[in-house]
Amino acid sequence: MDKKQSRLRRAVPTRRKISELGVHRLSVHRSNLHIYASIISPEGNQVLVSASTVEPEVRKQLEGQAGAGGNAAAATLIGKRVAEKARAAGIETVAFDRSGFRYHGRVKALAEAAREAGLKF
Repeated sequence: MDKKQSRLRRAVPTRRKISELGVHRLSVHRSNLHIYASIISPEGNQVLVSASTVEPEVRKQLEGQAGAGGNAAAATLIGKRVAEKARAAGIETVAFDRSGFRYHGRVKALAEAAREAGLKF
């Protein structure tokens, strides 16, 4: 079993519980260079809101920083951005899906920034 399979195996119980609850899901994915956040509908078939460090507006804001897309500062920016987009779309409450990643570093920074920007989970 490789690292990706192990991570996805860890993600299954969380996703099963969120599915039972029937609420919007804030899903996070991180790579070495970027971080992505999406809010997915309760049915799980539609992405309602998304933000990532590959968006041109975000790239301009992170320009000139070392490790521009793969650090906690970028994750904080994405957390605020996804929360603002969610509030504009009328979404106030979500369940946090860390996709099997540990809750520390960039994942934690994104979650805390989303909470501070007004998203409840």
